[in-house]
Amino acid sequence: MTEISASLVKELREQTGTGMMDCKRALQETDGDLDAARKLLREKGMAQAGKRATRATNEGVVLQSIEGGVASMVAIGCESEPVSANLDFRRFAASVLARVEADGPDAVESLEGVRTELVSKIGENIVVRGAERFEASGGEVLAGYIHPPANKIGVLVKLAGGDAELGRLLAMHISFANPRYLVRDEVPAELVAEERDVYMKQPDVVSKPEQVQEKIVEGMLKKRFFAEQVLVDQPWIHDSGKSVEQVLTEQGAKVVAIRRFALSE
Repeated sequence: MTEISASLVKELREQTGTGMMDCKRALQETDGDLDAARKLLREKGMAQAGKRATRATNEGVVLQSIEGGVASMVAIGCESEPVSANLDFRRFAASVLARVEADGPDAVESLEGVRTELVSKIGENIVVRGAERFEASGGEVLAGYIHPPANKIGVLVKLAGGDAELGRLLAMHISFANPRYLVRDEVPAELVAEERDVYMKQPDVVSKPEQVQEKIVEGMLKKRFFAEQVLVDQPWIHDSGKSVEQVLTEQGAKVVAIRRFALSE
C-alpha cells in the first residue's frame, strides 16, 4: 500500500472539507493521486446524499435580503437544530441566497455539487427547501419578514401602492395566518363547491327553513372558509376588527405577489 503523508492528507482535507480519516482512506484507495482522491470523495458524497435524501429537514434557516428593487429569500433545511447553527451550513445558506440574488431561483442548481459535499461532510440531509426572488417595477414596494428567534418562517411580499412598513406588517401577518390564496377568484370552484356541500349538510343549516339555508351557507363560507384560506378575507392580525382587504384599501395598496417558506411545515 502506498505510504500517505500527513501533508497530502492535510491538502486534500483543505480542498474538500472532508474529515482526516476519510481523506486518508481516499488517498490510499487511489494510491496517493490527489485528483483521483478528490473525485472519489465527491462520488461518495453524492452517494451518501442520495441515501439521506428521504430524511425530513424540518430544521434549518430562512434568509432574505431586500436591496435595490430586488427581494430574495431562501429556505435551507437540515435534520437537526445543532446543524442549523453549524458554520459550514450557515455559509452554504448564505451562498445560496447570494446566488439567488444574482441570478434567480433556478441558479440554485449550480450549487448542487457543493450541497452534496456538505451532506457528506456534516452527515445530515441538507436541502434547498425554497428559493424566490421578486423584482420591483413601476413604484412597486418590496418587503419581508422572518419570524424570530428560530428564523424558520419567512415571507416576501410585493405591493402596488402602500409603503415598506405596510409591506412588513403584511408579511408578518402572512407568516402567522398562512393564506393559501390571495383573492377568492384564485380558489378552485370545485373546492368551494365541496365546502358549500359540507355546510349544507350541517344540522344547524338543515334545521332552518329552506329559503334561508343558502344565505346561511354563504355566511359560513365567508367566516369559516374564505376568512381562513384567502388573504384579503382574513382578519388583520394587528387589528382583528379589520380584514386585510380593508387595511389595504385604506392604504391605497394592492398585493401583487407573496411567497412564504416554513421549514417546520
